[in-house]
Parts: sequence; C-alpha cells; structure tokens
Amino acid sequence: MECDVDGSNEKTPLLKYPTIKRMLRQRFLFLLLIPGVIWAVLFAYAPMAGLYMAFIDYKPTLGDFWGSLFKAKFVGFQWFEYFFSGQDFVRVMRNTLVSSVLTLSIGFMVPIVIAITLNEVRTNWFKRTVQTASYMPFFISWVVAASIVITFLSAEGPINQLLIKLGFVEQGVLFMQEGKLFWIVIALSNAWKEMGYNSIMYLAAIAAIPTELFEAAKVDGAGRLKQIWHVLLPMLRPTIIILLILNIGNLLNTGFDQYFLLGNSLNRSYSDVIDTYAFRYGIQNGMFSFATAVSMFKSVVAFILVLSVNSLSKKMSGTRLF
Repeated sequence: MECDVDGSNEKTPLLKYPTIKRMLRQRFLFLLLIPGVIWAVLFAYAPMAGLYMAFIDYKPTLGDFWGSLFKAKFVGFQWFEYFFSGQDFVRVMRNTLVSSVLTLSIGFMVPIVIAITLNEVRTNWFKRTVQTASYMPFFISWVVAASIVITFLSAEGPINQLLIKLGFVEQGVLFMQEGKLFWIVIALSNAWKEMGYNSIMYLAAIAAIPTELFEAAKVDGAGRLKQIWHVLLPMLRPTIIILLILNIGNLLNTGFDQYFLLGNSLNRSYSDVIDTYAFRYGIQNGMFSFATAVSMFKSVVAFILVLSVNSLSKKMSGTRLF
C-alpha cells in the first residue's frame, strides 16, 4: 500500500503512519464502531442543522419543511434579543439556576454518601437489599414518580400526617401550591430518583482502590473514619471531579418531565424553567424559531461552562475531562 507525497514520484508506505497501522491492526474493532458512528451522525449531529431555525422567521408549511426552512426570512439575532429583553427572562433564569444549583448540590453529594456507606456495610444481604431499593426509582418514569411525589406531599399525604403527629405543624402544608417550596421539592425528588443509579460509578471506583492502602493506613493507627478521609476520598477525587464537570455542563439542562408534571398554575412563577418556557412558546404557541433560540442559548452556556470548569479543574487539581 503506497501513496504519492507532495505530488512527487516518491512513494511512501501507508503503514509508515502509526494511526493507519493501528487501524489496520484493529480493523475489526473499528468495524464494531460503525453502527455507533452512524447513530451519532443521524441522531446527534444531523439534527443540529435545525439550529438555523433560530436565525430565521420560520413559519411551517404543510408538506414542504425544507422549502419553508430555507426560504424563510433571515432575522439574525432577533429572537435572542427578544428573549433577553423579555419580561420573563429574569424569572426563568432565576428559576433555572436556583433549582439547578439546589439539585446539583443535593443530588451530587447523596450518591457519594450512599456509595461510601454501602462500602462500609459488612452484611452482604443487607447491602444488596439497600442497593436494589436505591436503584429502583431510576427505572420509574417521571409520570409515575411525579404521581408518587404529589401523593406523598398532598395535604392528607404521609408526609403531612407525620409532621402533624410530630407536632411540627398544626395542619397540612400545601407543598405543591407553595411556590417557594417547589425548588426544594424538585431537588429532593431528583436526588431520590437518581441517587442509586449515580452511586454505581462511585462504588465501582471504590472497588478499584487497592486494599493495601487501607491496610497500610490501619497499620499506622487510622480508624475507619480516618481511612475514609485520608485514603478513600483522595482516591475518589478524580472520579468526583469528572462527574462534577459533566453535571455542571447540565446546569441549565434542568430537565423537562419533572417540571412539567410537578408544576402547576399556582407555582408557575417558581416552576417555569428554560425547558418548560421553550416548550410553551415553541409547541403550544407555535413560535418555533423563538423556542430554538432559547434552547440554543442554553446549549451554548452549557458548552462554555464545561470548558471553563474543565480548564479550572486542570489548573487546580490536574484532573480534566479532556
């Protein structure tokens, strides 16, 4: 296998290049990548052509999507300016950021605590039971999960009954009608639903820690708490940092299902986030270009956050995502 170099008559073997040699040597592994690459191109990259909709005044016509897309009037950053100058911008950004930070703070720490606690459990049957119970909510759809949350937090629900019996309140608290309580409700609901699944990665990282490190710490007189603090947590730090970078990238991606299902007209001023805002204007009001601009703004901010946190992490700890 030979090719011309710089148009001259010299022939350079393709096998001279390490990348090509590796691809030929591992050609069957690269063949296995083809379905995944095709899927990514079709469902992750090809739809990005629709971002053009954020810069035009798109008005759909029946049966002629491409014609209505490329023949639409180009308006530049008009829809972005409309979003930034709108009266809803501050409220939507406040709700998105506050609820996201609360969800990240609670939902990021809980899986770490669960993983460390389960690692200390020595009774195998109890450990497996707790693991299975913590995983189950993740596989429940948000439709079912929202119904459970609403039932538990209703005026006559178990939570209110417990609070009344303990003497904390005299009558049931209207959790789902109190807007100020919505942020903490959504943060705890997200943590409850995903804590078990997210703890799997930390349990795997803990299992990879050499036992000799714990034995050496024990010989030096360190108890279990000191072993956790001086051995386990430092060894978990790279995993924690990588997952934190990924989670911060999703800071504005609060999720649509839980806010749409748990939100109502009484808590709208606190439950309306970027995803529900874009849905309401894009699907319900037919402002497709405006909704695309709002979603594109969210994606750009997420991209900048990932780059910034990744760079900061590299400088401070030497650990980075890329």
